Amino acid sequence: MTAGAETAAVSRALAVRTAELSGNLSGLLARIDAACRGTGRAAETVRLLPVTKFFPASDVAILHRLGRREFGESREQEAAAKVAALREEDLSGIRWHMIGRLQRNKARAVARWAQTVHSVDSERLATALDAGALAALEAGDRTEPVRVLLQVSLDDDPSRGGVASGDLAALAEQVAAAPGLCLSGLMAIPPLGAESDAAFARLATLHTRLLADHPDATELSAGMSGDLESAIEHGATVVRVGTALMGARPITSA
Repeated sequence: MTAGAETAAVSRALAVRTAELSGNLSGLLARIDAACRGTGRAAETVRLLPVTKFFPASDVAILHRLGRREFGESREQEAAAKVAALREEDLSGIRWHMIGRLQRNKARAVARWAQTVHSVDSERLATALDAGALAALEAGDRTEPVRVLLQVSLDDDPSRGGVASGDLAALAEQVAAAPGLCLSGLMAIPPLGAESDAAFARLATLHTRLLADHPDATELSAGMSGDLESAIEHGATVVRVGTALMGARPITSA
């Protein structure tokens, strides 16, 4: 293949992928708008967080051109590579979210690139992330504390991640007092096999209790491709969507 033919092939592939993502995005935003209307909420009270894990940096660049500014990742090494690659393209206003389970030994690295971490679920992890955030602030890698969403377990089973509801208040107090962190709200994933409305209703109750002591922790990250309408009905302010926007994963998660 000649250089010219290769360039043309790349351009065609880019156009096809752009059209695919644009169409998916339009349909998804229409779903969010309809869900908001159905519950009497203003559409601007719910933000779409594209989940770009397992997808190439070029997809993030396309979505940025389509007006998206926030992106969710779940693996530190993959995310850090995308952040570095896209920094060279000077994409304005981009904000990265760590949405996957976070190991303490990755906290310092994540603090260098993540505006928000959705998965803080233990005091030890909060301590590690606070130390990483302070180091990143001192080094000039970031200019503000890490926004933290506490991941709460809706069935009090720690094996899938999430702080037990009975331990939530203590963890919230720790994060609120940490100089490198900013307590911003809650995140949860419905238990396997659970009915989404019941799960999100419980999450809304826990969020109301949190707001009584921490009125600025207004973020509620809940809902994905298959259950975002239910999450919005129960107060979600951020819906984390991968498949409905990005399509099937191009690589395995291994």
